[in-house]
Amino acid sequence: MDENITNSLVNSKTFCSFANQTNHFLIMSFTEHANEIFNQVIQDYHLTDNVDTPIHNPYERDSIEFNLYLKCWIDTVQWHYEDIIRDPHIDPVEALALKRRIDRSNQDRTDLVEEIDSYFRQTYSHVKPEADAKLNTESPAWAVDRLSILALKIYHIQEQVDRKDASAEHIAKCQAKLDVLLEQQKDLSLAIDQLLEDIEAGRKYMKVYRQMKMYNDPATNPILYKK
Repeated sequence: MDENITNSLVNSKTFCSFANQTNHFLIMSFTEHANEIFNQVIQDYHLTDNVDTPIHNPYERDSIEFNLYLKCWIDTVQWHYEDIIRDPHIDPVEALALKRRIDRSNQDRTDLVEEIDSYFRQTYSHVKPEADAKLNTESPAWAVDRLSILALKIYHIQEQVDRKDASAEHIAKCQAKLDVLLEQQKDLSLAIDQLLEDIEAGRKYMKVYRQMKMYNDPATNPILYKK
């Protein structure tokens, strides 16, 4: 492991500790734990590979793990919604119904990101920011949102690399993309862990702005309130 990453994880107090099967305790950074859950979700979904498969979240409802699992499940199902709706032969009625499902999924995704941010705010509510503390361009949960989607990109581009019916050129192009995605995952994971470390140390502070989506709100979408 890169020395900078190792030092960051060792110095950070943002750890997820849990017992493994031999009852030894492992210390993981937040993003190591999150990526592990995201990979679990993607594997669980692809046992059936069906957008109508009911979710079986194995974590306690009030835990951050529960929300991380749910977050990636929503992302995974929506990933496949987006594949299906691009079928050029899809029935228009089915496409409209699917578009409605995508709209609901997007709202659920946004609501859950805000709930995860509420978890971070509560976790660091005792921290008094330094006088010169800086504000980040995005909240921790929106960065975690990108991390979840990155896990999906990596899974599906790996599928392309592993195809037996594809040309060598296609596989080479996908391998190049996979290499970039893995580097991006490494960098984004480190950046999130460093952001959480900075928030905990008071070097940065977080603010949460509700997304206030207007097109789903019958009071602000003119197509809806003029009906």
